[in-house]
Order: sequence, then C-alpha cells, then structure tokens
Amino acid sequence: MIDHQFVQRMPFIVKPYNIAHYEDGVVSILDRRIYPFEIRFEECKTYEEVAVAIEKMVTQSLGPAYAAGYGMVQAGRACKNYRKEEIRSYMNHAGVRMINTRPTNHEIRLTVEESLAAVGQALAEDQTDMERVLLTFMDGMIDKRHEVSLKLGGFGASVVKSGDAVLTHCWPETTLVYTLLTALEQGKDIRAYCTETRPYLQGARLTASAISDMGIDTTVITDNMPASLMSQGKINLFFAGSDRTTMDGHIINKVGTLQLAICAKHFGVPFYPFAYGPDKQAPGPEAVKIEERDPEEVLHCRGLRTAAPGVSGYYPAFDITPPAFVTGIVTDKGIFKPDKITEYFK
Repeated sequence: MIDHQFVQRMPFIVKPYNIAHYEDGVVSILDRRIYPFEIRFEECKTYEEVAVAIEKMVTQSLGPAYAAGYGMVQAGRACKNYRKEEIRSYMNHAGVRMINTRPTNHEIRLTVEESLAAVGQALAEDQTDMERVLLTFMDGMIDKRHEVSLKLGGFGASVVKSGDAVLTHCWPETTLVYTLLTALEQGKDIRAYCTETRPYLQGARLTASAISDMGIDTTVITDNMPASLMSQGKINLFFAGSDRTTMDGHIINKVGTLQLAICAKHFGVPFYPFAYGPDKQAPGPEAVKIEERDPEEVLHCRGLRTAAPGVSGYYPAFDITPPAFVTGIVTDKGIFKPDKITEYFK
C-alpha cells in the first residue's frame, strides 16, 4: 500500500492523482506543457482523446503510462455490453492505439500489456465489466509503482553524498524524486543543476520545480552548459531516466543524454540512469524504434518561433547511450553495471 505520509512530502506534479485520474468515464491528465505556470487538467472522454493527448505531449515521462492505463479503463467502459470475443478485439485495438502513441516509451507498453492480461483473466472468469476490472488493475499498478520507486530511491540515494551537486536531464519523474527525497531524509545536503531540455523545457519547468519544491537549492542551465560546469568541478553526479533499457545495457532516453554521458565520462562524473528494469523485448538498441517528432517543434519554444524563416528542423526525441558511458543502472533491485543488467531478472 502507498505510504501516504511519504506521498504528502512529494511535489505536486508526481502525486498519483495529479499525474492522471479517472472519474465517471473521463480521464483527467495534468497538462505538463504549461506546468508550473498554470495548473490545468486535459479532460479526455474517450480513449482516442487520451491517445491524442499523449501524442501532443500533454504528459511526459511516466505520465503517459498512467494516462494510457486510464485510457484502457475508458475502452473497457465503452465495450461493457459486448460479447466476450468482441470485448477482447476491442480492447486489443485500444491497446495497439495506446502503444503507438509514443513507441519508444517502455512504460506505456508494459501498462497496456498488463491491462490486457487482466482483461484476459477476467474473461476467463466470465467477467465482462472491464471498466471495473481495469480500475482495480490501475489501483494495484499505482500501489506497485510506489513500492518499486521507494526501493529504487533507496538505491539511488546510496550514491549521493552530502554536499553533492547533481546534474539532471529532462524529467526522470518519480525515480528522481524518490531518490532525492530519500537522500534528504538521510540528512544529506544536496544541490541540483537542471538542464532546460529543449524544446519542451521539461527540465526547466518540471524537474526544476519538483526539486525546488523539496527545498533543494536548484539551478537551471541551458543544454549547452553542462560540460563547462563539469570542467570546473561543479558537478558530482549525473542522474537521468531511461525510457528504454536494452538487455545489453544501452540507455535510450531523452535526446541529449548521450552527449551529457560522454562529457561525464571525460570529466570523471558518475552517470546513473534510473530504470524499472531492462526490456526483454529489446536485446539491443536496434530493436527499439526511436520516435521522431514534428520538426516544427524544434523551431518554436512555448508558442514563439525561435528560428529564422525558411530554415528546417530535425527532432529525434531520444538518443542511445552505449554501456561504456554508464557507471551503473539504478533499479528497484539494486545498481547494476550495464553488462550485468540481465541479472535484474534473476
């Protein structure tokens, strides 16, 4: 069960209800495109509207998995009066739609696969109220995610020393928050540098606000500053998420992670990505589709065009960091060297 006292200490943005929630057939998703300047929830009345919201970056990082899970609840509601095989077909179709919204994001696929397994089990037991079945599944998934994140945060905090300055990139969500909260509870003094993370500025808006809300001294830097800070000895650790971890130890994360990992290796700064385990379906990086987003997104920032007229953009949303640049992968089962990550499943 969720430790509600711990949740109360969490920043607003990562409290489960505030990530996304479901009431009376409507999925409400915190609009992270405008947070923290505005607190607004995108209300989606169908699973297709949820899928579009995910594609439009209303939510990022772990948020799409929550949204997709509740989108599956909506799909279950929509097929309530269908026959068994019709329910199975409808739910499978909804699951494919959700997975295809952000194909590099491992957590969306896991949530959908687990929800479809719950559907299959329910149908085998002659249950057809999939809305109820999947709401129960989501409650359990959120509880499990909290427990797993607590364990991961404990291992993450173990590499943090009092006085450390931590570099973050993009928005590692609960993995980073649980790590830093645990370090604070251990009495460690920390400061943080957050890359702004163009073009959506997840680092400047989401990560920086969450860390600052925890009372940590937080500084935002542009994406081209970390090497300079590392060369001056101002960075002690580099933390980032991992949208997909391959079985051979490659880290697939927000574009820009690779260059930061290279810099960290050069300047002797340990790099610890957070992961909820490797992906058994990805033996190596060649098995992972790297999402490429609308190039126009690179030419604008918060609605303002920032590039000269007539030029084009290019936006691969993720890059691939080889194992050689990774100090250790932080999971809920311990910290693994990249070439030992398969031991996660032992």
